[in-house]
Amino acid sequence: MAAIAIIKSIFYFVLAGLCEIGGGYLVWLWLREGKSLGYGIIGAFILVLYGVIPTLQPANFGRVYAAYGGVFIVLAILWGWQIDKIAPDRFDILGGLVALIGVMIIMYWPRG
Repeated sequence: MAAIAIIKSIFYFVLAGLCEIGGGYLVWLWLREGKSLGYGIIGAFILVLYGVIPTLQPANFGRVYAAYGGVFIVLAILWGWQIDKIAPDRFDILGGLVALIGVMIIMYWPRG
């Protein structure tokens, strides 16, 4: 897989993850924190974008979503650290690294 294709793929993973977590967070704020309905509507729209973005990936559905799970793990840890102000511990970091290794194997390991 060419370097540009890998960079685009990683970009799509990160963008999808931010849409899923960000959209879900807005719905959470609406339903759990009493924010206005507008938060829920914007969150729902962003969640629809999350559903569209993975279709830009070069692999099949199962492979993309299996690998995306690892990206989501890391993004959720980072979200918790930056937004919820809960610093990851060494086990969060280790688990995130293991998940990213899985992503690299699933998506980018050469197949013959």
